[in-house]
Amino acid sequence: MMEKQPTETYDEYIKALTDISQAITSDLYIEDLLKLIVMVTAKVTGVEICSLWIIDKNEKPPKIRLKATQSISPEYIKDRTLNLDEGVVGYVATNKEPLILDDVLKAERFKEKEMAKKLGLVSMVGIPLKTKEEKVIGVLNCFTASPYEFSETEVNLLTAVANQSAVAILNTELMVKTRVIQEELEARKKVEQAKEILMSQRDMTGDEAFGWLRKKSMDSRKSLREVAEAIILSNELFSKPEK
Repeated sequence: MMEKQPTETYDEYIKALTDISQAITSDLYIEDLLKLIVMVTAKVTGVEICSLWIIDKNEKPPKIRLKATQSISPEYIKDRTLNLDEGVVGYVATNKEPLILDDVLKAERFKEKEMAKKLGLVSMVGIPLKTKEEKVIGVLNCFTASPYEFSETEVNLLTAVANQSAVAILNTELMVKTRVIQEELEARKKVEQAKEILMSQRDMTGDEAFGWLRKKSMDSRKSLREVAEAIILSNELFSKPEK
């Protein structure tokens, strides 16, 4: 990290927070948002590697998984998952507080020393991503390529970035989930409408109409919604106009 004047550093962190805040109201998918967070943070801080780990609650017990980094090193970007009682990220996620390591090679808690040697990583700080309810959803890690002492101000600013990131992530996940639910409801409406057309025009039962739609979907390799929309459109085009 480069030495900067306090005002300059503060202004850049505020810019980072603004960029992430703007992403909350954008149409970014979650993968794009996570990439934006690590790229903005790395650029502002000047660290060698910035990475974002997210807790996967679908796993039993929950695990924490590397989801984004600005690093292009194959050694770092490989798929990595840890238990919540493992390593630095597990410690930060479980204890809900930042952790600073002056030298990762000398820290017993840091488990990936071979990777750190190959990439020349020295100091690091891990910051929990906390929601307003103090719930931790992930960890933001920043590594330097030379010995570095993270100041209290820098940790506080990174914490602000991490917490703003948590808000952005939760909002994006909610928007995506809402969009998926809306699309699913719309698809169901289309299928029901198509079923009614088939039941009326071909004297089918509801089960027969649905079976016919499903077979057409499989034969044509199109979704049920696409087949249903074709039936609806055909009915609209060829139905006799009212006198």
